[in-house]
Parts: sequence; structure tokens; C-alpha cells
Amino acid sequence: VQLQASGGGLVQAGGSLRLSCAASGRTFSSYTMGWFRQAPGKEREFVAATFRSGSTTYYADSVKGRFTISRDNAKNAVYLQMNSLKPEDTAVYYCAAGSRIITTTVRMIKSYDYWGQGTQVTVSS
Repeated sequence: VQLQASGGGLVQAGGSLRLSCAASGRTFSSYTMGWFRQAPGKEREFVAATFRSGSTTYYADSVKGRFTISRDNAKNAVYLQMNSLKPEDTAVYYCAAGSRIITTTVRMIKSYDYWGQGTQVTVSS
């Protein structure tokens, strides 16, 4: 699976962005899809994930209520709608795919087999 993230940019605090991740391959619907982010000088961290059907989602506490993950299996794409953005949301955002993920491992970086190249999100105060 090859992943291509896009949609990042510069936005003022309180604004919104929608990230997209396009996936290649015919088995997209069999993968759990996640979004992670990495701020300068910090470790990569979990943001959100959705299991194969898209009906089950998980969020980091820091983004819950502000971010929404969704997927379109017909288009081989996963999205991250980000609202009420804060300066602390500034980071490079990565999409990732994993095939053997369960509820207890969905937030773990090592659970994901494939990664996109990342897209920069900068939130100004």
C-alpha cells in the first residue's frame, strides 16, 4: 500500500483544515487507517484511527471533539477534518495503514505497516 497525504497548510487559531490521504492498491478496505503527528523536537503521536468499515473511530484526548476521521473505501481515501485548531496542533501529519490492529493496539505506532510522507500543518496564534 502506498499512501499520499495532502491538505496541510497555514491556518489561524480557531480555523479548520481537512487532510486527505490517498491510498493505492485494491485492498484498502481491509486496512485500519490512522493519523499521527510529529511536532518539532517531539515524538510522533497518535491522533485518530478508523477500522475497516469506518464505523469505529478512536481519537487522542487532545483532539477529541475537534477532529473527525472518516474514510471512503470506494475512493481508497481517509480524511481528517480538523476544526478549532490550536497552535499546539502544529506538526507534520502522517497517515498510516495497518492490517493486524485491534482495539488495544490502534494507538501504537508499531501497529502500522505503511506510512505516507506527511503533510505540514501550521497553526498561528
